[in-house]
Amino acid sequence: MARASARHILVASEARCNELKAAIEGGADFAEIARQHSTCPSSRDGGDLGTFGRGQMVKEFDTVVFSAPLNTVQGPVRTQFGYHLLEVTSRQD
Repeated sequence: MARASARHILVASEARCNELKAAIEGGADFAEIARQHSTCPSSRDGGDLGTFGRGQMVKEFDTVVFSAPLNTVQGPVRTQFGYHLLEVTSRQD
């Protein structure tokens, strides 16, 4: 079964998500941005979601996590929870 590890940042607006993505692409630390801005409880762990299998996350999230290149910030990805920046840190297919 496919498994992946990822971290994310959850915010309320697409505009905010794009601002944070630009900051990260400009050299800001993903984990620090997650701690400061993410509304998900994972923020205290720098956005780390641990390891999970296909189908354990909402569909939009799952699709990105199991197809995106590793260690590259993806997003904004809209889900029922808000807008996410995602970074897949490992994956076994």
